[in-house]
Amino acid sequence: MSEIKVNKISPRAACGTVQLGDSGDTFTIPAGASITNSGTASGFGATGAVSWNTTVKTGDFTAVAGEGYFVNTTSGAVNVTLPAGTAGAVVGIKDYAGTFDTNAVTLVRNGSDKIGGDAVNATLSTEGIAVTLVFIDSTQGWLVTDSGLQSESPTALYVSATGGTITNSPCGDYKIHTFTGPGTFAVSAVGNAQGSEKIDYLVVGGGGSGASTPSGGVGLGGAGAGGLRFYQSPDISGNPAAPLNGPTALPVAACGSYPVTVGAGGVAPSSPSPSASKTPGNNSVFAGTTTITSAGGGAGANDGGGGDNGGSGGGNANNHPAGAGTGNTPPVSPAQGNNGGNSSASAPGWAAGGGGGALAAGAVSSGSEAGNGGVGAGFPTNFVGTNGQPSGSFRYFSGGGGGGSRGSPPGPASGGLGGGGAGIASGPGAGGVGTVNTGGGAGGGAGCGGSMVGATGGSGIVIIRYKFQN
Repeated sequence: MSEIKVNKISPRAACGTVQLGDSGDTFTIPAGASITNSGTASGFGATGAVSWNTTVKTGDFTAVAGEGYFVNTTSGAVNVTLPAGTAGAVVGIKDYAGTFDTNAVTLVRNGSDKIGGDAVNATLSTEGIAVTLVFIDSTQGWLVTDSGLQSESPTALYVSATGGTITNSPCGDYKIHTFTGPGTFAVSAVGNAQGSEKIDYLVVGGGGSGASTPSGGVGLGGAGAGGLRFYQSPDISGNPAAPLNGPTALPVAACGSYPVTVGAGGVAPSSPSPSASKTPGNNSVFAGTTTITSAGGGAGANDGGGGDNGGSGGGNANNHPAGAGTGNTPPVSPAQGNNGGNSSASAPGWAAGGGGGALAAGAVSSGSEAGNGGVGAGFPTNFVGTNGQPSGSFRYFSGGGGGGSRGSPPGPASGGLGGGGAGIASGPGAGGVGTVNTGGGAGGGAGCGGSMVGATGGSGIVIIRYKFQN
């Protein structure tokens, strides 16, 4: 490879043209080399781009063509003297600290150069502004070709609200509002798409009661769990509750106040009679931009009738022709619960079916073996909070109550995971109560002769979650 070393290349004729190579040739500038343009460049791309100097300017200075400057006027106004006007020269100025509205930048003309066609200095006094100026000619001088504000760049904003018991998710980026009783979710800021502007929710109705009976003599049906409706984002495809996930998160409005109702569990009458032997759970409601209502669970059956309908249905007893209660009543999509278990009771066990749960129907009884309650739905603690549980564990809601059995083997039926009360075997006595603030159905009682009082269903819960930081 040949090498020529010279200090200057000039055309033969004064003011002539020097050509480097021919069409198709390639010239390589090695790493570490630089090219300085002190004249007019053409054919290298669009005029108007600057190379930004990242040393922040805090005092008066003279700009150099081809450079952009971040100017901090926190300590006072700054004068920027523009370079001598040459066609195609470009200069950029950006408000570094958002203080141009307090302490302005003055663009000082160089000699007789004009700014925007006027022979006067210009002032930049808008907070957050950035401008690019290109020198055109002696008539117009420096013209602004680009101008923008920092506020035009998307900034993440987040939902902010009060109401219920507020905790941070274990991962730290979400606020969780837990309502175990009535209250109001009050929104003070709505956020935006770059931060958050919608809320996730879990609404669980109260579980149904176990039945009371004036005569005894059989196992009684497990109660249905309270209805469960939720939406969780982002994708939860690995979560067992995913099939129940609602269609969308809920938007909120500025200064919106949304009432919250938490349904109580059904309470069986203390003095049983055929006409008043059991009660369903109560509805839980989040009255947001879209109202989400989760129905109370259906009560379990006694020997005078079948299981009741509800969010999840109550289990049947004594093979009653009315059958088990129907879940997802009233119907919503995805379904808020499942049917109660039926009874194929016969002497001497007279076992009853289990109450329905959020993810499964109550189990059917068989002889002396009562049906277990239907399993509820589990949620990770970064959605529903820990409530004293270790970070990373799941919390379960809306388990059905286990059915009761007059016979002792093979033991009592279990309540569904998610607060369902266990049924009782042999008796006499009431089944287990539904766990508070889970929507669990009560377990079915059992006995032989005499009256029995049913157990109470678990109260519901409402949980709201939203992102408050990245």
